[in-house]
Amino acid sequence: MIGSSASSPSSASFASFAASGSSGHGSRAAAASPGAGAGLAGTDAPTALRAAARRAIAGVDEAGRGPLAGPVYAAAVVLDSQRPIAGLADSKALSPARRERLAAQIRDGARAWAVAAASVEEIDRLNILQASLLAMRRAVRALALAPCEVWVDGNRAPSLEVPVRTIVRGDATVPEISAASILAKTARDAGMQRLAVECPGYGFDRHMGYGTPEHLAALRRLGACVHHRRSFAPVRDVLEGRLPARRSPAG
Repeated sequence: MIGSSASSPSSASFASFAASGSSGHGSRAAAASPGAGAGLAGTDAPTALRAAARRAIAGVDEAGRGPLAGPVYAAAVVLDSQRPIAGLADSKALSPARRERLAAQIRDGARAWAVAAASVEEIDRLNILQASLLAMRRAVRALALAPCEVWVDGNRAPSLEVPVRTIVRGDATVPEISAASILAKTARDAGMQRLAVECPGYGFDRHMGYGTPEHLAALRRLGACVHHRRSFAPVRDVLEGRLPARRSPAG
């Protein structure tokens, strides 16, 4: 599997990018179905799985909507029904080591995959929901194989040139979406580990930008860095001097 970078992330703001790959096995592009990307009615998982075996279905999921820092990532994956991957599940239910092993299997065995992001600047300008949908759109459009339909975890879908179906808890029940969840999560974690080196002191490699006590304490101590989301309340409160000082232990 060969991955490529559509544009390099900016050192200042992790500018949007897309990396993609194709296994070459069964990689003939499917004709894109016409229609806008409005979410279609949900479907049950067994029906979804049978349909995916016959057509080029791309599963899509995001990672990083909740953190106070770093880009939001999304991945799109077209699995190969002839090369099933055992153990696919919601990335949040997997250990980091298991996620990394599965991510390597997905990149090697999928018919096509892509990972994309929306930058902190885009999150602050658009809002986190719209930035997440933008990252999803970039991931789908970066696929080397054009899908005939896209299945998205949750109940909100990006606008695309092909039909889109939303599936609540799809990351736990639909392999294509589980695979996308794993690629998005592992890519984002790797990005946050790089930011931990660029901006030491915040512990990005431990909490991945989430609002943990360690992270909030670092915000109070160091202030916000360029990778913090100014539109998120805890960061905004620090910038405006409103984040309460950390209380000393009793006694």
